[in-house]
Amino acid sequence: MRTKWGDRAWTRYGFVDAFHPAANWYDPDVLGIDQGISVVMAENLRSGFVWKTFMRNPECVRAMQLVGFKSES
Repeated sequence: MRTKWGDRAWTRYGFVDAFHPAANWYDPDVLGIDQGISVVMAENLRSGFVWKTFMRNPECVRAMQLVGFKSES
């Protein structure tokens, strides 16, 4: 991707957050590894989506039970 779209999709900090080459659209923003988790945490605080999605995995539910966490319900 870097070779094909070069400076439009790749900045000194890495790939831009989003791009659509067919529409010639390249988002100028870049979220670094330290900022990306903040976006995930903010969404989880807002809606609980991240936690609900995580807890759909039976392995995660079982792991929580094994370490002693109790269900809210």
